[in-house]
Amino acid sequence: MRYYQLDDGGALRLAVRANETAYDLTAAKPKLRTLEDLLRASSIAGQSIDALANRLLEDASECSLPTETASPPPVHAEEVWAAGVTYAISEQAREAESSMPDMYLDVYDSERPEVFFKATPSRTVGPNDAVGIRADSEWDVPEPELGVVLTDGEIVGYTIGNDMSSRSIEGENPLYLPQAKVYDRCCSLGPCVTSAESIDDPHALEMWMTIERDGEVMYDESTNTGEMARTVQELVDYYTRHNTIPETAVLLTGTSLVPSESFTLQEGDVVDIGIDEIGTLTNTVVEV
Repeated sequence: MRYYQLDDGGALRLAVRANETAYDLTAAKPKLRTLEDLLRASSIAGQSIDALANRLLEDASECSLPTETASPPPVHAEEVWAAGVTYAISEQAREAESSMPDMYLDVYDSERPEVFFKATPSRTVGPNDAVGIRADSEWDVPEPELGVVLTDGEIVGYTIGNDMSSRSIEGENPLYLPQAKVYDRCCSLGPCVTSAESIDDPHALEMWMTIERDGEVMYDESTNTGEMARTVQELVDYYTRHNTIPETAVLLTGTSLVPSESFTLQEGDVVDIGIDEIGTLTNTVVEV
C-alpha cells in the first residue's frame, strides 16, 4: 500500500492507495491525519500499518491525488540522513570531481559506509515543489535515491529521495560536504511511502531519472537498486549505531544515476525520479 500526505488548507490529511484506488483515511478517522499518526497507532495495536489501513477502507471515502500542485512530503522526517558512494558510478563520479579522489575509492571498498546528515523538515520539500541550487555553486546535480523510512530505527517503508548536491563545492574540498549537501530546499521526498511489506526486495527495483529544460530532455537514464554495493539493512545498522535517532527518520541509500561532468542544473529545469513500486517524484528547480 502507498501512503500520501495531502494539504488540507494548511492541515494534513492522510490518504492511501490500494488496488489502484485512493482513499481518504482521515475521513474514516479524523484524528488520523499523518503517516506518523498511523505509525504510532500501529505500534500501540501491534499490527502493521497496512493491516490498520485495510480495516479503515470500508469507512474511508475515495479521493483524488494531486498530480501537478505542490504537496507535502509523504512523511514528516525529523531528520533525513544519506549514504554516499554506495554504487560504483557514484564512486567514479566523486573521484572525477574531487581534488582528493583516493578517499572516495577507500570509502567504496571500506567496511564502514559513508553516512551523513542531509536535511531537516524545513529544508525538505515534497512532490511538485521546487528543489534548490545554491547561488554560490557552479555545478549542481540531482541525485535520485531509494529512501528508507524508519520508525524507532525499524524499517517501515520506502520512498523516493532527491539528494540535491553541489559538485563544485564538494569537489573543491571534501570537508565542504555539509555546505554541498545541506541548504534550503536541498532535499525532496515523495510522492508516497510504500509500506515495507508491499516491497518484496528493495534491492531489485528499477530506478530512472529524466531532466527536462524548456521541453527538451537533457538527461534520461535508468538503473536498478541491485547495483548497490551495500544492503539497505547494513546502511540502516550503521546509521542507528551509537546514535540517538528521532522517532521518524529517512535514510537515503545513494545514487547510481549521475549526469555527465558537462551538465549542471538551471532554474526552471524539471526533474523526474521514478522507482518501481513507489511512483514518480517530480520537482522543478529554483536558485536559493
